[in-house]
Amino acid sequence: MKIAKVELYHVQIPLEKTFYPTWIPGYPQTHNSFTLVRLETKCGIEGWSAGAAMGREREGLGDLIGGYLIGLDPEDIPTANQRLKEASYLGWRNYWIEPAFWDIVGKSKGKPVYELLGGSARPVETYISTGEMRDPAQRAEQLLEMAERGFKTAKLRVKNIELKDDIRHVETVASRVSGKLIMGVDANQGWLVTIMARMPAWTHERAYEFAVACARNNFRWLEEPLDSRDYDGLAALRAKKTGVRLAGAELNYGWDETKVMIEKGCLDAYQPDSTFCGISQAKRTLDACREKGLDFSPHTWTNGIGLIINMHLWLADAERNLPLEYPLEEPSWIPRWRDGIQEAPILPDSEGRLAPPTEPGLGLRIDPAKLRRYGRRFFKMTELSLKFKVVREKGVGEAVKLAKQKKQLELES
Repeated sequence: MKIAKVELYHVQIPLEKTFYPTWIPGYPQTHNSFTLVRLETKCGIEGWSAGAAMGREREGLGDLIGGYLIGLDPEDIPTANQRLKEASYLGWRNYWIEPAFWDIVGKSKGKPVYELLGGSARPVETYISTGEMRDPAQRAEQLLEMAERGFKTAKLRVKNIELKDDIRHVETVASRVSGKLIMGVDANQGWLVTIMARMPAWTHERAYEFAVACARNNFRWLEEPLDSRDYDGLAALRAKKTGVRLAGAELNYGWDETKVMIEKGCLDAYQPDSTFCGISQAKRTLDACREKGLDFSPHTWTNGIGLIINMHLWLADAERNLPLEYPLEEPSWIPRWRDGIQEAPILPDSEGRLAPPTEPGLGLRIDPAKLRRYGRRFFKMTELSLKFKVVREKGVGEAVKLAKQKKQLELES
């Protein structure tokens, strides 16, 4: 099996209602935007994955990445990761492409990816993950409605200028939902964005005071109270034993960074996202969490494809006790638009659980008509077009030399 075709798409799915994500304060998000990759082998097996995007910023990615991917054996995932790493030196983080290799491997072996990772099918327990700042009394009423729908756990967002207002937020919500929902809260300080609003970066003192307030109001966990690379600060905060568990690592650069975080004792729960670091690196974090007795639950707030990809990581282990994040912010960020190019939206049952994918590979069902409606293919490369590209750019003589050199490398490996 060899990768014979690479296709890239810009996808932009309009939202019916504007979404205001707390991680970019003041920014009106009007579309669910991502880059979609489709890999195809010589025998016709296809693999899909997607990377969150603001728009069309990856316009030139194909010219960079195509030559790295054509001809690769999709089962040789370590080499695929090495190629993606090499291509990232010029500016793009490319590990979001790696799940497409797992998709192909799972299909070729007739198994869902979570089985390749050592897991098994079971109902996926979820927690409702909000994405906006709302009036706390209004938010409490919305969360109570979610409890009536069957959800048992939920995550709040805070993003106020003053600490006292963040504390008031959790106190107000806790006073109304206590006993009805297990609660977590996300401070979104791990990767602070201030382009639209000048929100303050939390100091260690502010993070500590807020963590204590969370514990006092029976919040179970606190996500990203400090910069995600402030390893010493996170470790010091955790060492103070505030009574609330610390979680994070959604946008850390894979195992190289989470390994350091685990060694330093930064967090109680790790939340890598396979559409940022790849399945392989997220699995290494999961294995380390098993060994160290730490919790694990993947980050999923990207799009419906990212939700399914990370569901496989959750299903890879039955021992971690955190549910899976289920992104939902009505009326803007809803399954219809979150999962917009899939055949059907990903919906929970009456107990807030998701059915596991059971088809081989990732179990993604991309609707061709919806992809044509919301997507635009901006890159396509095959083995033949790659050869023409090399001849056109390097000349016939150099192209022949490069072909011989590549063939020799393949023989040596």
